[in-house]
Amino acid sequence: MSKKATQLTDLMNSLGLGEQLRVPELHHHPRQALLQLEAAIEALGGRPLLVGSSLGGYYATHLAERHGLKAVLINPAVNPHQLFDGYLGTQQNLYTGESWELTHDHVAALAELEVPAPQDPQRIQVWLQTGDETLDYRRAQTFYRACALRIEAGGDHSFQGFTSRLPALLSYAGFAPELLQAIDLSGL
Repeated sequence: MSKKATQLTDLMNSLGLGEQLRVPELHHHPRQALLQLEAAIEALGGRPLLVGSSLGGYYATHLAERHGLKAVLINPAVNPHQLFDGYLGTQQNLYTGESWELTHDHVAALAELEVPAPQDPQRIQVWLQTGDETLDYRRAQTFYRACALRIEAGGDHSFQGFTSRLPALLSYAGFAPELLQAIDLSGL
């Protein structure tokens, strides 16, 4: 239900390509979320492009390295298991309102997903905005230094201007130039 997910879903549907996209509502526990993401990859078949933002970028990094897939990571979390000091306890999903408990097991499960820094700029693109108020973009800049980095001054954690970058995302995913020329972003 995030704004970026909704914009991408709306675009894919408007192009008649909605069946080529999976945007699962992820479980709060990393092990359950990974099972959901693995199922989405399997359902799509082939070599899908992974797109992940924040914690989703961390998951996408793990899955891209595990399966040799391409990924676009938007303001991705780096080593998120190191960022939860003081946050254990009751949490609330911003989109559904569901309450849940963040436990040491959640943090341990995130640590289990850690992979070495990716080294393939042809396979991993990282889109960062320096104004990210939630995550320090420099952590991602350092971790993904061998990847294709796109760093923009300003912005925020939600990644301002995401809609205008959707044609580049679809181009990276391998969609035909003719399709990209037909994209109308005015309704998104």
